[in-house]
Amino acid sequence: MNTSDDIYFLDLAIELAVENVKKGGGPFGAVIVKDRKIIAKGTNRVTIDNDPTAHAEIVAIREACKILNDFQLTDCIIYSSCEPCPMCLGAIYWARPKKLIYAADKYDAADAGFDDSFIYDEIKLPYEKRQLKTITIKLEGACKPFDLWKSLENKKIY
Repeated sequence: MNTSDDIYFLDLAIELAVENVKKGGGPFGAVIVKDRKIIAKGTNRVTIDNDPTAHAEIVAIREACKILNDFQLTDCIIYSSCEPCPMCLGAIYWARPKKLIYAADKYDAADAGFDDSFIYDEIKLPYEKRQLKTITIKLEGACKPFDLWKSLENKKIY
């Protein structure tokens, strides 16, 4: 069920996206909220920063984590103007917010030229059938970092 807070923050994410387009950025905006307070905002800065990872959700997650001084967004809600792409969805899962709410969906994005279906389709394929040539070379010692990690007693689990 939608609350007035959800509608307010989602409208804000949409407005951020609209303003970003006017400034030369991509048509995406995100807002991260904790305890009904805005922690961070983000807009798509891919072409502005020449950074293919600078999607609105990633920008907002980075800022929120700095502000909260934590690598997780515990008890936060992410409001996005559009259904997140595969990269952003992965980052959102890693950030572990309590909820994700978005407005436009991936089909609306595809209609505007932001079609992620290729990536979703590629992920399902075995490496040898992907368009991006992907090679694994198992070097001796390749698992040394993992072995060291497993042996640590005071590691910070994430």
